[in-house]
Amino acid sequence: MRTLIVDDEPIARQVLREDLERFADVEIAGEAANGREALLKIAELRPDLVFLDLQMPVMSGFEVIQNLASLPAPVIIIVTAFDQYAIKAFEAGAIDYLLKPVNESRLQRAVERARSLQGKQAEIAGHLDQIAASAKSLAPAGSRKIIGRTGAEYYILNSDDVLAFQAERELVWIVTARQRILATQSLRAIEARLVGEQFQRVHRNAIVNVNHIRKMTALSSQRWMVTLSNSLQLVVSKRQAHRIRQILNW
Repeated sequence: MRTLIVDDEPIARQVLREDLERFADVEIAGEAANGREALLKIAELRPDLVFLDLQMPVMSGFEVIQNLASLPAPVIIIVTAFDQYAIKAFEAGAIDYLLKPVNESRLQRAVERARSLQGKQAEIAGHLDQIAASAKSLAPAGSRKIIGRTGAEYYILNSDDVLAFQAERELVWIVTARQRILATQSLRAIEARLVGEQFQRVHRNAIVNVNHIRKMTALSSQRWMVTLSNSLQLVVSKRQAHRIRQILNW
């Protein structure tokens, strides 16, 4: 099965590629980092199987599926960080999925499911129609899961639980009320994935959850310091100060 891996997180693509290498009948034909690139690769490579992340910048996984009508339909295996209730909804629609971080036995079942669908274009098309029809109910606007790691352990966080993203040289930290967790992406990539006005960049090294700002202190006429709900203090650059004031209705 010629296979395409679509995920905007390089580490996620690498881990999935390594896990798939143990399947003798799976050939990794290529990778894509966003939905638009995925459509181009599907048209070019004609894969039998696509592992498709749902939440990506430029074009989401749902949008990819909605634009597959003019292309030969591959078997789609959803890769998602949605909560278990949403996963069960996908499963009820007779479609396969992988929950991040990917479980080995779950991957085995997904590949076996893909094998059983090979050559059954009508059935594959039916599955894609079901995903597209479920898009609005299963991915409400603003829904976003954030993935961080500590050593070999990966954590799936609700956006409301994240107070800030803070860059320190090549590392980016996810700041919660009780701890800091290492992010899997750059600060720029994280900013591109965030939806709505809940998160705002206050400095080239920091993005904050405005719902957790508890105090703003004027350091000068054009420079401010914000204090978050965990007492973390961050300086707001002159360039970004006006955006924070507008969000807080100053």
